[in-house]
Amino acid sequence: MRAANILYLGIKELRSLVRDPVMVVLIVYAFSFGIYAAATALPETLHMAPIGIADEDHSQLSARIADAFYPPFFSPELIAPGTMDKRLDAGLDTFALDIPPDFERDVLAGRQPALQLNVDATRMSQAFTGNAYIQSIVTQTVNSFMRGHDRARAPPPVDLALRALFNPNLSESWFGSVMEIINNITMLAIVLTGAALIREREHGTVEHLLAMPVTPLEIMASKVWAMGAVVLAASAFALTVIVQGLLSVPISGSIALFLFGAALDLFATTSMGIFLGTVARSMPQFGLLIILVLLPLEMLSGGSTPRESMPELVQLVMLAAPTTHFVALAQAILYRGAGLGVVWPQLAALAGIGSVLFGLSLKRFRATIGQMA
Repeated sequence: MRAANILYLGIKELRSLVRDPVMVVLIVYAFSFGIYAAATALPETLHMAPIGIADEDHSQLSARIADAFYPPFFSPELIAPGTMDKRLDAGLDTFALDIPPDFERDVLAGRQPALQLNVDATRMSQAFTGNAYIQSIVTQTVNSFMRGHDRARAPPPVDLALRALFNPNLSESWFGSVMEIINNITMLAIVLTGAALIREREHGTVEHLLAMPVTPLEIMASKVWAMGAVVLAASAFALTVIVQGLLSVPISGSIALFLFGAALDLFATTSMGIFLGTVARSMPQFGLLIILVLLPLEMLSGGSTPRESMPELVQLVMLAAPTTHFVALAQAILYRGAGLGVVWPQLAALAGIGSVLFGLSLKRFRATIGQMA
C-alpha cells in the first residue's frame, strides 16, 4: 500500500463529490438548516402556546393565576368569557382558561371551586404537554396564595429541592441540536461512501481503477478518508457556527476530543457504507438498505431514548453498533465536560468496532472487485 495512491485517489473522490450537486446540497442542508430545524421544532416542545384567560372573579388570586402564564412557554391574553368558544373555533387559542366568579372567596372558604380549561386537541403535541403545565402552574399559584393566609394548609413534611444539571432550563434545543449532528454524521458517512462506490460502478470508472497499479485496500482507504474528512469538517462547522453561535447552546467539554471521537466513528460508519455499497447493485437498492440500517442505529443507540429503558437483549445487541458508543461519548463530552479519562472506553470500543467493520468491508470489496475483473 502506498500513501501517495491513497492521497490522490482521495482527492479524486473529493472532486467527484464537488461535481455532484445533489450530494453537496444534502451535506449543506444536513449540517445547517437540518440542525436548526431539529433543535427549534421538536414536537414535544411547548413554546409560545396561545392561551386565553377569562377572568370573571377579578380578585387578587385570579390576577396571580393570569400573571403566572408568560413566555416562552405561553402567550397569554385576557379575553371576555363569551368569546372563548369563538376563539377556539377560529384557532386563535390552544387553551382557554375560565376563572369563575367568587373564585378567591370559595378557595379561602375551603369549598374547592373548579376552573374550566378548554383545550384545542387538534394541536395534539401542545395540548398534551400544555395541559399538564397549566394544571401544575394553577396548583402552585393557589398553594402559594394559601400559604399567605391564616387558613393556609400545613406545609408538607418533606420539601423536594430539584436541581437540573447540565441543562438547568430543560431546553430541548440543547439536546436536539447535538443529537441531530450525531445522526447526520452517521447518515452522511454511510450515504457518501456507499453512493461513491455505486456511482463508480454505474459510470464504469471501477474498470479504470482496475487497470491502474492500485490495490483494493488503497481504493477503499481513499474513500474512507475523503468522505470522512468531508463529514468531519461539516460537523466542526455545525458545532461551532450553528450550535454554539446561532442556537447559543453551551458546550461544556473539549470540541477537539469530540471530533477525535467523531473521526473514530466515521472510520466505522464509512466502512459500513462501503459494505452496503458492495451488497447493493443499484442506487435504489442502496437507499432501501440505508433505511434498514439507519433506523436501528439512530433509534436504539441512546440518542432518542435512554438505553436503560430498552430491553436487555436490545442493549446487548446494540453494543456492537458504533453509534451506541459515539452517542455516549458525545453526551459525556459536550454536556458534562468529560475528559479523556472518562471516555476512553468508548474511544477504544469505536476503534475496535471500526477495525472489524473495515476488515469485513475490505474482504467484501475485494470479492466484488474480483468478480468484476
